[in-house]
Amino acid sequence: MKNITLSVEKVLGFIPQEKINSCADAVAKAQAALEDGTGKGNDFLGWLHLPSSITDADLKDLEDTAKGLRESCEAVVVAGIGGSYLGAKAVIEALQSSFQWLKEKKGPVILFAGNNISEDYLAELLDLLKGKKFGIINISKSGTTTETALTFRLLKTLLEQQVGKDEARKRIVAITDSSKGALRKLSTQEGYKTFVIPDNVGGRFSVLTPVGLLPIAVAGFDIRALVAGAVEMENKCANSVKFEENPAAVYAATRNLLYKDGKKIEILVNYHPKLHFLAEWWKQLYGESEGKDKKGLFPASVDFTTDLHSMGQWIQDGERIIYETVISVETPVKKLEFPSDAENLDGLNFLAGKRIDEVNKMAELGTQIAHVDGGVPNIHISVPELTEAYIGQLIYFFEKACGISGYLLGVNPFDQPGVEAYKKNMFALLEKPGYEAETAAMKARLGKK
Repeated sequence: MKNITLSVEKVLGFIPQEKINSCADAVAKAQAALEDGTGKGNDFLGWLHLPSSITDADLKDLEDTAKGLRESCEAVVVAGIGGSYLGAKAVIEALQSSFQWLKEKKGPVILFAGNNISEDYLAELLDLLKGKKFGIINISKSGTTTETALTFRLLKTLLEQQVGKDEARKRIVAITDSSKGALRKLSTQEGYKTFVIPDNVGGRFSVLTPVGLLPIAVAGFDIRALVAGAVEMENKCANSVKFEENPAAVYAATRNLLYKDGKKIEILVNYHPKLHFLAEWWKQLYGESEGKDKKGLFPASVDFTTDLHSMGQWIQDGERIIYETVISVETPVKKLEFPSDAENLDGLNFLAGKRIDEVNKMAELGTQIAHVDGGVPNIHISVPELTEAYIGQLIYFFEKACGISGYLLGVNPFDQPGVEAYKKNMFALLEKPGYEAETAAMKARLGKK
């Protein structure tokens, strides 16, 4: 099997190769801190060797559970927020047909909820599921995350109304803490099938745990190939691999040098619409890991060529505080050639006989040249094709690079203290029990009695 590859050639006009190579010692120290568990956040390093630790029995349990849901359900709702859904959605969107909703169904439709508090969204979801055979995968370590818990209660109520408690418990799977929390307690009481979110794996690093693997398997994709790809990249990015041959090490070093050089925004670029949610997952991974202590690159993303007709102007001519990391898919799954037209009113006969992907690749190359000439460095990641194995490689590559990069930046890449700020205010405004003092302070601040 080939590997995804990294190129920093289009950065060298901004950061010399020797300067990137000079980071080897610092990267080695960061890698050693990860491996030895001596760095910040060392109680959340379970992802580091997760791919190679997954057993055949683990995969079979997930596959058997997925098979049961696929056979009994027309739809399966994955309830989770942040890392509890983005990884699974990223992989499923990358692998399934762009028009899955119109194709003949070979398994249940995978729906995602519990990631917002929109009354319209939830009401429309419940309307959709009325009279349908559906199941629920509820993902929450605590079982009390507001968005997910609220959604699960609504879904559970509807499911039990439609099929009764006995049948409902067969269609509900909980992915939660091994021994504590509201969802673990409920699962024990109700007899739900459960999988464990490892204590030492944070949500944004959890796609290769049951959090991601079960929904991906229910969607009908090969989780064994996904894990095998991640294992391949785990080996490729091992500490023993030379710096210049380790893509995660080079990526981490290069992005940190660009940050120090005044590039404050990293834009993840794709030329394939199926990678939109891969970028959403990546934004959480890097934003939540590095955005602290008043430091960190701001992770943004664009879908090209679509966004070249909107954001393209800013990227080409705006403030030079950005660089791009481009994910390029070498070979499309399908083959489509551009037809000739006798009248040629659109003037496109010069493309006749060319594959559509060739046009896309020339748009990619032309954009890269224009952006680099315009002062925007480009990192390039090449993916041979969109398969489970290569997506698995990409996931682990980004995870390992994130751990290294966070340590190079001097932050704890495995906590997220800023995430709690909005929750405290929300609970105070909702007058949640236990927040009486905060509620009083909030009312005073807002001038309410």
